[in-house]
Amino acid sequence: MSNRVSPDYDAVIVGAGFSGIYLLHKLRDAGFNVLLVDAAAQPGGIWYWNCYPGARVDSQVPLYEFSIPEVWKSWAWSERFPGWEELRAYFRHVCDTLDLWPMMRMGSGVRGAHYEKETKQWRLQLDSDKTVSTRFLLPALGFASKPYVPNFPGLEDFEGQWFHTARWPQQGVDLSGRKVALIGTGASGVQVAQEAAKSASKLTLYQRTPILALPMQQKKLSEEDQERDKKGYAAIFETRKQTSGGFECQSLDVSALEVDEKARTAHFEDLWQQGGLRFWYHNFADLLTNREANRHAYDFWRDKVRARIVNPNLVELLAPSEPPHPFGTKRPSLEQGYYEIFAQENVALVDLKATPIIRVKPHAIETADGEMECDLIVFATGFDAGRGGLIDMNITGTNSLSLSHAWEDRVRAYLGMAVAGFPNMLFAYGPLSPSGFSNGPTSAEIQGDWICDFLVWMRENGVDLFEADPAAETGWTEMVAQAGAMTLFPEADSWYMGANIPGKKRQLINFPSVSGYVALCEDVANEEYRGFVIDKPTSKEHLTK
Repeated sequence: MSNRVSPDYDAVIVGAGFSGIYLLHKLRDAGFNVLLVDAAAQPGGIWYWNCYPGARVDSQVPLYEFSIPEVWKSWAWSERFPGWEELRAYFRHVCDTLDLWPMMRMGSGVRGAHYEKETKQWRLQLDSDKTVSTRFLLPALGFASKPYVPNFPGLEDFEGQWFHTARWPQQGVDLSGRKVALIGTGASGVQVAQEAAKSASKLTLYQRTPILALPMQQKKLSEEDQERDKKGYAAIFETRKQTSGGFECQSLDVSALEVDEKARTAHFEDLWQQGGLRFWYHNFADLLTNREANRHAYDFWRDKVRARIVNPNLVELLAPSEPPHPFGTKRPSLEQGYYEIFAQENVALVDLKATPIIRVKPHAIETADGEMECDLIVFATGFDAGRGGLIDMNITGTNSLSLSHAWEDRVRAYLGMAVAGFPNMLFAYGPLSPSGFSNGPTSAEIQGDWICDFLVWMRENGVDLFEADPAAETGWTEMVAQAGAMTLFPEADSWYMGANIPGKKRQLINFPSVSGYVALCEDVANEEYRGFVIDKPTSKEHLTK
């Protein structure tokens, strides 16, 4: 009989977004003693932290929700693309419906996580100064958990307020009458701009690269319509696992070059009118692999947008004649009247490539063209995607190996879930999985099911320990890179490639296909979890059932 001290928990999940909540639900129902911790006061993950004006999803419902019947049958949305407040309410509904609160410890972040080889346990230091031990460590932080703020000279001397969109004050910020400097025009920048333009006395957007935004085509939803549509929900949820992006459909089987101009334009127009991201994920088969096909899509987008830009001086800045990068190689944002705000007298645009920011002054931002007064700076400058949040957890594996050191030259991860040297740790919605290329809830459920099945298999087979094989880890990492090299993604300086963070190794950080990922993960499971080093104990000690 072993004298090893039992851990406090079978598994500790870090993060209360889609991945963490789903894992908690699955593992609890499978009989594991599990705890979820999160630094936020409420569940929702990114939808707790992203509470800036205009924050909302870019995947339409019902795609953007759990497939758990007891959850969706008792919930109705108010609009096609819900905002952050409604998403917070949704997460509370999920936790109420599934009775998850007793296993959740909100307001408790992780300061550090250390693997103890002698006990085969993870020891976590929480913000509350409490220490907990667990057999399995399951970070579910998402790919966008560490905001990036550029190191502008003088920022520390700014006498107004400044915030990153992902760390917006929970009490909100009144934009009325403010002189707002908005740095960054990605998804969050577009959403803030649309709202700030309504009430700010001056809104100045600092743009490095034009955003190739698509029309959201937002609409209200009635409970009656949703009740009718729910008859098809089960089929939709099953289908999304079988598509490349985790949506209800995927790209066509035909090339953009195999149809005539009339048919091609008609398809583009249909996708445009449907709105959302369909112009990205339901377009021609070679949109992201063939430059000529991609250029057709860009030209259509450009002409559509140019027709909406009133100020002739801004046409080339907002919708340039030549594409700034292949269309879709940066994640498209969804807009609701974004291009129309530039007709307003209170809105200005600064081209950072022509006039970069020199410094921040106490009451202004200085560029090569002079100063622009402001009393509020909004950083919509993205994230250290994939790795940032995980590194900040201060995770240390065997032989005192830190995750930051393991990923010093590039991110490595077998199946986009496991790292060699870090036993009994699996992360969800992290790097080298579909994550940023996928509809979030779809990836959360695919990985959550796989992780739960793996832990159940371990329990049933008396397996005490697993670790990613270094060769399997290297093979998976190289496979993702090779897949990326077959696309146009490397041609863009995007966060997909890690290019938004100074000094970060350039690599594709997302696996490019949900359905392909599912197939590969199933193969690994069917071969008794090939690619993992499995340790079976000499005793018959099993996990808690």
